[in-house]
Amino acid sequence: MPKTSRLNLSAGVASVATAITLVALKLWALGQTGALSIAASLADSALDLMVSLGALAAIFYAARPPDDDHAFGHSAAEDLAALGQAVFVLASASIIAFAAMTRLLDADPEPLSQEGPGIVVMALSIALTAMLVLYQRWVARRTGNRVVAADSLHYLGDLLPNIGAIFALWASANLGLVRIDAVVALAAAGMLAVGALGIGKGAWDALMDRAAPPETIARIEALAKACAGVRGFHDLKTRRSGPRLFVNLHIELDGAQSLNDAHAIGARLKHAILAEFPVADVIIHFDPVR
Repeated sequence: MPKTSRLNLSAGVASVATAITLVALKLWALGQTGALSIAASLADSALDLMVSLGALAAIFYAARPPDDDHAFGHSAAEDLAALGQAVFVLASASIIAFAAMTRLLDADPEPLSQEGPGIVVMALSIALTAMLVLYQRWVARRTGNRVVAADSLHYLGDLLPNIGAIFALWASANLGLVRIDAVVALAAAGMLAVGALGIGKGAWDALMDRAAPPETIARIEALAKACAGVRGFHDLKTRRSGPRLFVNLHIELDGAQSLNDAHAIGARLKHAILAEFPVADVIIHFDPVR
């Protein structure tokens, strides 16, 4: 196995191990404190575990070559998994938001308990998450793996709910402000819902073969224009599947040159596109200049 694959695999295993540890710790803390803010953080960690498992599976699955039944590879499975994750997270966010609103409207909300151990657990969660993010970013810089980079970005966004949970527990223990917990939980549920909608939209767009973002298309066009020997281009088509970018492009060349020369120009352009988008699948067609 190549060194880059081993690094990516180690980052995926570290992500799953961290997520399992955080889920276990927060389950215990939720049972001790009954804090909705911890429940929201627990739901977020459960999502992290699902995403991390998906990322780890993707590292293995993406390495599989195309076969007779899947000529373009197997990366669409990631989008199907992401769509299922989005539905799960939206349901979790709705349950947390309902519980938070119930506690906010309660004239005599039930006080929290064992805030101290809960604060310790959340502080440990922040430390573990920060160490994981630092390692994932180091691996992503070394390997250029976008799955690892995306997983790192997701964990980075988890730090705010954890900090909010610590504040809610502190406010309950020292100021007697029980409802702060529900406010933090409501805000965390909103963040979960927004994140789920973003994940779901990205997965749906990929499954529906939506074109790559305009800035990606513009960059490919710029590379084609700058490539020596390319007189023009047309019928540029793009789509995404999981982390992969598929590019289909017709370039216009001098019809009098040899096939070897034409192939060299196409190979040069393909390498330029892959340098910008390492996980791209590029197909270039040759046409005589119009």
